[in-house]
Amino acid sequence: MFSMKNMRKLVSILLCIALLGGVLAGCGAGKKSELSVVAMTGPTGIGMVKLMADSEAESTEVDYTFELVGAADEITGKIVNGDVDIAAVPCNLASVLYNKTQGAISVLAVNTKGVLYILEAGGESIQSVADLAGKTIVSTGKGTTPEYTLNYLLTSNGLNPETDVTIEYKSEATEVVAALKQGLCDVAMLPQPMVTAAMAQVSDLRVALDVTKEWANIQGEGGTDLITGCVIVRNEVLENNKKAVDTFLKEYKASINYVNENVADAAQLVADYGIIANAAIAEKAIPACNIVFMGGEEMKANMEGYLGVLAAANPKAVGGALPDAAFYYIP
Repeated sequence: MFSMKNMRKLVSILLCIALLGGVLAGCGAGKKSELSVVAMTGPTGIGMVKLMADSEAESTEVDYTFELVGAADEITGKIVNGDVDIAAVPCNLASVLYNKTQGAISVLAVNTKGVLYILEAGGESIQSVADLAGKTIVSTGKGTTPEYTLNYLLTSNGLNPETDVTIEYKSEATEVVAALKQGLCDVAMLPQPMVTAAMAQVSDLRVALDVTKEWANIQGEGGTDLITGCVIVRNEVLENNKKAVDTFLKEYKASINYVNENVADAAQLVADYGIIANAAIAEKAIPACNIVFMGGEEMKANMEGYLGVLAAANPKAVGGALPDAAFYYIP
């Protein structure tokens, strides 16, 4: 017979099993999702600094791994090979990657508007795009937004990028700044925050042309805005961990808002993470970086308009064809 004593033992065992199951379930429920993120050491990296700091302090809802790189081509292989989940890239590169991977990535948000400037050292000969004729322009970003934007400005102003000007491309913006500092060139195109960094190092350097304004002059009223950067995700990650991706977007937007609203504190974080060595320079640069968070239908409309302009000028700029509607992540 099953005695009362045995019954008490059985109840005790079942209770222990139930408690152990609850503990194990609780442990599993508390585990954060993980995402790896790569950005460039420019405005996209600046917009992420608060999120990076919060992640380091373990106060984010997702467990992030961040990496900062100096050039966009360093990101391409990481996305194609599946080595990273989310990446901040030039807008045209997002389209190129969509075509290259046969639709294996989606764009989540636009994070930067126009940040490019034409700089001139030791003179004031450049007052318009037409004045670039016969000049040597040193820049970064070959194969990405800077190259295609510059070509669009030149051709729209009657200049042939291959014959009327000489364009020398460097791998990283720091190389362009070094060339200016050493007197190896007197005309350059740079993005913020490197514009501010360069002007702090080269005493006779000035902003000759605001590329965003020149773009707007060409487009006219009701035309497409110049946008520079966006954030993309591998669709495998989006399909398997949509909640984590949506959480990233929420936390990334909060980080961008923090940077724009707390410039001095954000500038110190920028220096701490080595994006710009000097916090004072970062503080001057941030307001000019046009860091934004643009998602949903607004993002789609701006991306379609911008990529359409590039594709009309040179289909290669967007990877041969404009991406279809599946390219855009609309929560």
